[in-house]
Amino acid sequence: MELKDLNGPDLTGAVWRKSSRSGNNGGECVEVAGNLPGVIAVRDSKNPAGPALVFGPSEWSAFLGGVKGGEFDV
Repeated sequence: MELKDLNGPDLTGAVWRKSSRSGNNGGECVEVAGNLPGVIAVRDSKNPAGPALVFGPSEWSAFLGGVKGGEFDV
């Protein structure tokens, strides 16, 4: 049985970036860090000290494919 770190990966070295489409109005934005080995992290830009969602590369790739394919258009 593999033990998992319940605290998640160390995000200390994460380089966070925000979409250029987000603007600078302090709105509802997310930031993504893709510079960490084996994980992609996503956080709320209004709460940078808060929790982050962490995805594996294949999960992130599938999500991006869905975005580009219009699966999440409302």
